[in-house]
Amino acid sequence: MPNIKASKKAVKVIAKKTDNNHELKMRVQNLIRNCDKAIAASDKNEATTIYKDLQKYADKAVSKGFMKQNTVDREKSRLSQKIKNMK
Repeated sequence: MPNIKASKKAVKVIAKKTDNNHELKMRVQNLIRNCDKAIAASDKNEATTIYKDLQKYADKAVSKGFMKQNTVDREKSRLSQKIKNMK
């Protein structure tokens, strides 16, 4: 444990940022998973709403450097193609 007051505060700040970053990464992964489930269940309305949320949070993750641009583009492309081909 740090003894200096500024170091103690830095530990708290780092922990808070780590939690926020982890939450965003998990949100993107869960949205991808939920979108796949909605596609498997043939629920086009829910799949499109989840896909819109996914676009927002995935782009935010890219801008913060949590995910690579190509990875996000690939995931979005695959999901949009699946949604487009749904009956």
